[in-house]
Formats: sequence, structure tokens, C-alpha cells
Amino acid sequence: MYRSIAEIQKALHSGKTALDLVEEHLSFIEANKHLNAFLEVFIDSARAQAQVVDQKIKAGTAGQLAGVIVGIKDNICFKDHKVSASSKILAGFESIYTSTVLQRLIDQDAIVIGRLNCDEFAMGSSNENSAFGPVQNNWKPNYVPGGSSGGSAVAVSAHLCTVSLGSDTGGSVRQPASWTGTFGIKPTYGRLSRYGLIAYASSFDQIGFFTNELSDTQLLLALTAGEDPYDATSSSKTYQTRTNLPEKLKIGVLAECLNHPGLDSEIKAKLDQTLTDLRTQGHQIIEVSFPYLDYMVPTYYVLTTAEASSNLSRFDGVHFGYRSADAKGVEETYVKSRSEGFGPEVQRRIMTGTFVLSHGYYDAYYTKGQQVRRVLKDRTTALLQQCDVLLSPTTPTTAFEMNAVKDPIQMYLQDIFTVHANLTGNPAISIPFGVHSNELPFGIQLMARDFEEDLLFHAAQQIQEVI
Repeated sequence: MYRSIAEIQKALHSGKTALDLVEEHLSFIEANKHLNAFLEVFIDSARAQAQVVDQKIKAGTAGQLAGVIVGIKDNICFKDHKVSASSKILAGFESIYTSTVLQRLIDQDAIVIGRLNCDEFAMGSSNENSAFGPVQNNWKPNYVPGGSSGGSAVAVSAHLCTVSLGSDTGGSVRQPASWTGTFGIKPTYGRLSRYGLIAYASSFDQIGFFTNELSDTQLLLALTAGEDPYDATSSSKTYQTRTNLPEKLKIGVLAECLNHPGLDSEIKAKLDQTLTDLRTQGHQIIEVSFPYLDYMVPTYYVLTTAEASSNLSRFDGVHFGYRSADAKGVEETYVKSRSEGFGPEVQRRIMTGTFVLSHGYYDAYYTKGQQVRRVLKDRTTALLQQCDVLLSPTTPTTAFEMNAVKDPIQMYLQDIFTVHANLTGNPAISIPFGVHSNELPFGIQLMARDFEEDLLFHAAQQIQEVI
């Protein structure tokens, strides 16, 4: 199958049609149903899109993504197609508009093949919280792919689509990218429009991409970045690649991540060796301290659950989506519809968020969380004045077996290295780093200054060459 945009273009140049590519992917998706990556395959609309693209190719008017097969996480809206955020509460719901980021890809003649499984409302780190069953890691049976965008990661890693869209609230693109051997980016907060992304925590959420090639990630970002009148939080800054990027990098290594007691010994050894190789190549390695590592996950869960409590109040069994058949009266309609419609993890986070926003606790938790977030941002900005990028492992370990992590707190700690970029809004990318002796992949994470994705890609390219 086709692992990159370049391979799709090569196939088209060699005489294949976009419809041929769609048919091949449909067959391959069917053959890999056991992975449970797709919740729905858009067979009819994908074929119809392919026929339009073929006409444009013949006329010489096709866009830059002609024939590229895209999968979308099940919290990204596509007009006249179902979207459920992998939740029972949105069963049967059909979107009446298309996400801005997705529309910009479609405008370049990408073909949307289907919607991909994820943790319910993007809440999870293993893709075991979906109302439609867990996603299998394509590298090893009965292992998780990471979450919440696990279906998006597996679809690209297993070549079920060329590229995919995910969303990243605390690492939900980068963590599964690490565990499936793919590239996963969370752009700067505001770089991409959030219009058409079902909200979990509005000040954290960003749409991101999964690809098998760094150049594909760069192209997708260039085509989708930019201001959107439908999203007041989208930035007016234009995306551009500067020509004066430093040949030799100053790479800041977070000492607390490198020496973390939970870091797998093989990942640590590979990281140490890579840092030595980077020094040999003339790059400057600066060990920096970020003493707030242990505060990041608690701060993240205080703030995101508060925002989730507010955002998810609209799913009430009255306006749209699931309504309990047993409910009698208004109050029972609300209570039963939400109790039956939301899964246990979503309920846990809504209740936690409602608590931290409640009278008497708001200042102790929510206000304090926002103050800590400011400290984290200021410290990160200071570090990135000394360095071009910050480097850390993406995850402390490789993927674990399904049902191996029962404690919610242990599950939350899977995001220990990734939540940093969401709390501060900085762009971050996970790039494939190696394969462990347990036959599972792992990634390395880079973070840059706000809106400096071009430097992030430049650094990723340099590090990839060393790897």
C-alpha cells in the first residue's frame, strides 16, 4: 500500500486513477477490520469524490492533495456524515457542516475515506474508552495504540489511509504517534482552526496530523494553517518557512524527563546515544531544568475537566443525540440520558470538572490551576530563549497490553511528557525514534517557540538524519 503523498502521486503518474486508489484502500481497510480503527467507511462519498478528482486531473486543475486518502478522527465534522466522538450519546448524529481544517484539505482534492475510532470525547490515553470497542495496535495484537487518537494513528501506521486527522488536548496525537511509529504534530494553539472539532477542553484542543513522512506533515500544515472567521481563537499569523534557520541547533534537553524514574532503560539508552551523536555533528546540547514536571498532569486535569464540564453540558438528551427511552419528565430525561449516554471516564471527568468549578472550590482548584499554567508558560518561554528547541522522550515507555492499566491515575500519567505543550500552547512534534526489544516503536518529542513550526520541522529533519 501507499505510505506517503509522494507514493500516491507516483501511482497517479503511472496510470492509476483516484478511483483505483479508493478501491484499493477500501479492500485493504476491509482486510484489516480486526484493528477496529474505522467506525465507518464512507464508501459512496469517497467514490464520488474520487470521480470528481479524476476529472480534475484530466483537466489539469487538480489540487496538491489529488488522490490522497484521508481518515478523520470521529470528533471532526464532515457535512452530511455521521460524527459521534465515539460516544453513545451522539449515536446517529449527522453533521450539518465541515470542519475548516478538513475543508481546506478537501479543497486541495484530498479524498475522505472514513471516520476513525478514538477514546470517547477524546478522553483517554489508550483508546480503550471508546463506546465502540478498543483499537488494536497494528504492531502487536492485544496491545493499545495510545489515545485518544488511536484509530487515526493505526490507520496511517497500517497504511489504511495516506494521512489522518486527530486532535491533541494533552498528547492525543503525539502519544499514539510514538506508539505506532508515525509522525504526530500538535501545532501552536491557534495555528489551525478548531471550527468543526467537537470540543473537549477549548483552551487546550488543537487538530493535528498523523503521517509516515515529515514532508507530508509540513505540507498538511502549510495547506491548513491560517485565520478562520468561524474560530475567534485562530491566529492571523501566516505560516511561512524562513530561509535563515540555524544550521547547527541549540537543543535543550529537559533534565527531569531524561532522568525520570519511570523512563524505560532502552529508551533512555537510545536517547543518550542520540545526544552524543548530535554533539558529534556539531549541535549544542544544553541540559536545562524544568522543575514543574510533577505539577503538569494535576494542573492539566483540573483545567481540562473544568472545561469539559462546561463543553459537554450541551449533550443533554433534549437538543440532539441520544435520549433515554425510560425517562419520564424533564429532570429524568437529563439524568438518564447522560447516565446512559456517557461512558464511565467521561462521567468521571465531567463530575471532577463540575466539582473544581463549584462554589467554595473554584479559587482553590481552577484559579490555582490557571496561575500554575502561567508559571509553566513563563518558564517554557525563558527556556526557549536559550535554546532553539526542547527535546524529550514522547512517552516514558512503549505501548502496554490491553486492560493492563486499571487505575485512572496511572492512565493519566501516560501523558506526563506531552501535556506540557498543551498547557503552554507551544507547537510540538513526535517523530519515530526506534523499535524496542519488545518489538514496539517509540518516539522522541521536540517543542519550539510559538508559531515557529518551521524551526520545529527543520530540527526534526536534522535529528531524523542522526537517528
